Amino acid sequence: MKPLSKLLNKFCGKMIMLLASLLIELIILIQKLRESRPISTRQYLKLIEKKNPTICYTKRLNLKAEHAATATECRVCLSEFEEGEKVRKLKCQHTFHRDCLDKWLQQYWATCPLCRKQVLPDDVVFKHRLHQNQAEAASNNGNDDNLLYLFSAFRGGNT
Repeated sequence: MKPLSKLLNKFCGKMIMLLASLLIELIILIQKLRESRPISTRQYLKLIEKKNPTICYTKRLNLKAEHAATATECRVCLSEFEEGEKVRKLKCQHTFHRDCLDKWLQQYWATCPLCRKQVLPDDVVFKHRLHQNQAEAASNNGNDDNLLYLFSAFRGGNT
């Protein structure tokens, strides 16, 4: 009887250790899943605005740009800046139309279109890409359902 109780005690101790380690692993997994939550396009644009606020283009800004030997045109759309347009000046000192730059930052890795310096951290870009991939997958699933409906309607009409 004594060896059986020792065996059961040993078994219970090992089970407790195993369950405790599984619980710790589960907590770590939940934290990682929370950290890698996708960022919506609206949140992404807010982060861009926070890091690089929109400014209104003025002739005075143009004069400063000429002295600094920087372009007086948006290097994304290649249009000259006009008085009152909304622009973003990045930390690298390159200036672009706000909408042109925002579109660029959503479609490509968040870098300056000219010098490729990073505009947003990699983890933010990753989370936004995750959101885009999920949205794309959801829209593709909807298209598959529509195709199935069309095929079934076509097949049903011929019988």
